[in-house]
Amino acid sequence: MTFARIGAVRSAPLEETLAQLILPVSVIAISLSALLLFVVEPMFAKMALPALGGSPAVWSVAMVFFQTVMLLGYIYAHVLTKVLPVRIGALVHIDLLGLAFLFLPVGLRAGEASQDNPAFWLIGVFGFSVGLPFFALSAQGPLLQAWFARSDHPCAKDPYFLYAASNIGSFAALVAYPFVIEPLFGLSAQATTWTIGFVVMAGLVAAAGFTTCATPTRDDESSSTTVTAIPTPRIAPMTFLKWVGLSLVPSGLMVSVTAHISTDIAATPLLWVIPLGLYLLSFVWTFRTRPLISDKVLNLLLPVTATMVLMTMLLNFDSFVIAIIIHLAFFFISALVSQRLLYQLRPDASQLTVFYMGISLGGALGGLFAGIIASFLFSSILEYPLLIAATLFCRSGLLNLLRETPTREFARILVIAAAGVMAEVFVSLTFDKPGIARYIVTIVFAALILLDWRKPQITAIIGVMIVAHLAIFQQFFATGESLRSFFGVSVIDTIMNGQFRILRHGTTLHGAERIRNANGSSPYVGRPLPTTYYHPDGPIAQAIAAARDVNGGLNLSVIGLGAGSIACLTRDGESLIFYEIDPVVIKIATDPNRFRFLSDCTPNAKIVLGDGRLTLGNQEANSDAIVVDAFSSDAIPVHLLTREAFALYLTKLSDRGIIVLHISNNMMDLREVIARTAADLGLSTYVRKDFPATAPSDMRSASIVAVLTRD
Repeated sequence: MTFARIGAVRSAPLEETLAQLILPVSVIAISLSALLLFVVEPMFAKMALPALGGSPAVWSVAMVFFQTVMLLGYIYAHVLTKVLPVRIGALVHIDLLGLAFLFLPVGLRAGEASQDNPAFWLIGVFGFSVGLPFFALSAQGPLLQAWFARSDHPCAKDPYFLYAASNIGSFAALVAYPFVIEPLFGLSAQATTWTIGFVVMAGLVAAAGFTTCATPTRDDESSSTTVTAIPTPRIAPMTFLKWVGLSLVPSGLMVSVTAHISTDIAATPLLWVIPLGLYLLSFVWTFRTRPLISDKVLNLLLPVTATMVLMTMLLNFDSFVIAIIIHLAFFFISALVSQRLLYQLRPDASQLTVFYMGISLGGALGGLFAGIIASFLFSSILEYPLLIAATLFCRSGLLNLLRETPTREFARILVIAAAGVMAEVFVSLTFDKPGIARYIVTIVFAALILLDWRKPQITAIIGVMIVAHLAIFQQFFATGESLRSFFGVSVIDTIMNGQFRILRHGTTLHGAERIRNANGSSPYVGRPLPTTYYHPDGPIAQAIAAARDVNGGLNLSVIGLGAGSIACLTRDGESLIFYEIDPVVIKIATDPNRFRFLSDCTPNAKIVLGDGRLTLGNQEANSDAIVVDAFSSDAIPVHLLTREAFALYLTKLSDRGIIVLHISNNMMDLREVIARTAADLGLSTYVRKDFPATAPSDMRSASIVAVLTRD
């Protein structure tokens, strides 16, 4: 029976019964749709993660894709509700759900990863693998709300509370995935269960359409000659732009904060969902008549937390845990401020789908800027402070306050800030003390915030000035060379009065080469000496030497190139293959004007571009030692430490070969995890913690290394 026939055979008792079901069916359908939507995001991103070396950028690109498809879904919902009556629109959408079912269960449908354009390759993989099911799901929130708004239910005049219900479902999914779904089920079981949920959800959507069509709607009223049509209020272009801008800033911040956390810990769903969960929770807290936190308190907390974040960036704050808490607190407050203003600017229910289109467009643009465009525009992570400054303008009436502020207030701020920056430049250039100079500027800006914390227009201007200072300092006074790729920012710098040239990614050194002698006056000549974790007395060097002694020679495979330090731990005639996923790192290591480890020690070493686990599997020759040293910053490429990865290494290992894992990390102790996984495969594990007792001038770094052997 079609929806059209149902509408023709209504009865009063049936209409009354169905009218009571409209709200609960709509709420359940919306919540389940949102839950499925936000389970598939971390689930499929985890499927795609190994293809690009476990890079944190995989999640950033995933967010760009999901936000863009969500925008397309909102546009589809808008067109469907504006062009077609509810009963026909419901049939069209149910047909779309049936078509999306052909792409289930969710799985990775992709060939070999592109190393030239990994971001665009990844977007194509997402689109081909999960694009249509995600598109259909993303449309259902605004679509079901629009159907409900066109019913004669008492709550239909202001249906925005259903958006909070949608975000509760999304938030529940993000909490459940890392703590329940991921620990208990493998990816195959997750995909199967998700498919079952999709079928149940499709039935609920059909039920929601049925209950709406079987009761009086505005479609019915508009067809009556006795009812005068009420003109739909027109949305002013500036209002729509405000919706877009207020959505863009927190969306971009979410991507930036997530990348910051993932880069220095690990690219895992547990860390992905924290900022995304806070983002969704901000909608739940603010899309209500009475917010849980008053606007006055939010407008006070925003500049305070923004200042704390910017100060940690200026001072290179050492305590990573405290810094992360500050970053997350600021992000949540900024999202609350933006979403609260969005709610206050919401239109009449008749323009609900246009409102959600504006929100989705802003979200997609914010993710696109922070996740992809910024990597082409900036050689450093400048998008984050830019978005922080933009957040300070996301407050009600701020533009009016700026116009009303006396010119002398701005002049005073400019004079004080200029004096601080000039002092920094003087100290940096005259005394070569950039650290002290940064403290001077930090104190100046902090003092300005404290003096004017009651004036949001002044704190906004100060935030912009801090960001401008960061940009100018990085452009003109930064001593290092920054190179940025999909996989992050690699910085080449000199330290210790020019004695060493270092390669740094995030917070971690990836090699240091002595370029001048200890006296600092003469250049260092001769074969480069490995330093940092690779010094000759360290556990990595000892493990390589042990493999050489046992096998009477050495065929060495190394996952992770860095500056190429391990090349100088080999001897003439030995075989060496590096597996490196970042083409920028290969460019750095193979340039003798930057680092000489490869050119002077093993000029014939083979370098294979691609994810280490995938490319190693394509090699035929067996290795006497496989060294896994692929950590970027302190992030852990988890797919290189799984049972399946260890089993692969064994197939590429000679009978008396060893697996060497460099597991130094500031946040996680991986020793017992590795030992247990190795034991399941019948391997023995030896771990050494190395704390060099030599002088700091030798550039020897503490390290933790695990060695896995068959015997």
